[in-house]
Amino acid sequence: MNFGINMLLWASNVNAGHRAVLKMIKAARADSVEIPVMEGNAADYRALGAMLDDIGLERTASMAFCSEDANPISDSTVSRQAALDYMQWLIECVHELGAPLVCGPMYQTIGVFSGAGPTEVEKQRAIEMLRVVAPNAAAAGVRLAVEPLNRFECYMVNTLAVGRELVEAVDAPNVGILFDTFHANIEEKDPIGAILKDGAVINHFHCCSNDRGIPGEGHIDFAGTFKALHAINYRGDLVIEAFGRALPGMAAATRIWRDMFEDASHVAERGIPFIREMWERGRSDFQSDMSV
Repeated sequence: MNFGINMLLWASNVNAGHRAVLKMIKAARADSVEIPVMEGNAADYRALGAMLDDIGLERTASMAFCSEDANPISDSTVSRQAALDYMQWLIECVHELGAPLVCGPMYQTIGVFSGAGPTEVEKQRAIEMLRVVAPNAAAAGVRLAVEPLNRFECYMVNTLAVGRELVEAVDAPNVGILFDTFHANIEEKDPIGAILKDGAVINHFHCCSNDRGIPGEGHIDFAGTFKALHAINYRGDLVIEAFGRALPGMAAATRIWRDMFEDASHVAERGIPFIREMWERGRSDFQSDMSV
């Protein structure tokens, strides 16, 4: 297991200019970073992977469909093909980065709504694209973690149970679900209960505060959440995802209108030790229950 942090707090295009930030994250006791893959080419990510090796950081990757021009559930065949092409490019870049997993909402463009819930046709389109992409990802040594988002960002997959239906329909061993505590705090009636009920498909985990600030400084029950992860024998990574106002485009997309922390470095310096501590507390609580 690796304890990491998503680099979207600092950049949408991580490169050699972020070496100091990456070294700070390493000093904060992180094992890994999550790299957004949104632009550039395979050679760029190969060079970034070499830099991360030099610093001593493992890595995962994240993605998002940000334009209706590439939407896997669109009525437009051109848009659906562009989404498939993007996924194939993504897999190549993630492979060159040396990341074993890429996560994100791999089923629709963020922020695009039909005014209704997902149709059976849209569901099938998302399933079919993932069925095409999954074997190519597996051949590249890459696992896919499909992320349910809250209702204000998407309408296809909002809960773990719906995500489970999707990945079980895809039926590929390298396709699972990313569980994000921020989105679950909005959408799940009982986030911990959802993990216990449908957590078998979780292959990646985002540790997010309810306000997208520093984990442990909001009301998410991380000790209870991690106890549930121990109960389902979760062995994937734990990655902090927080958002600030340093990137105007990202701040607008994530609706960050005020500062959630004084400095982005505090997310790593306070968040990583907290997540480590809560993981061990969750383990202890689970073991205590099992010994009763």
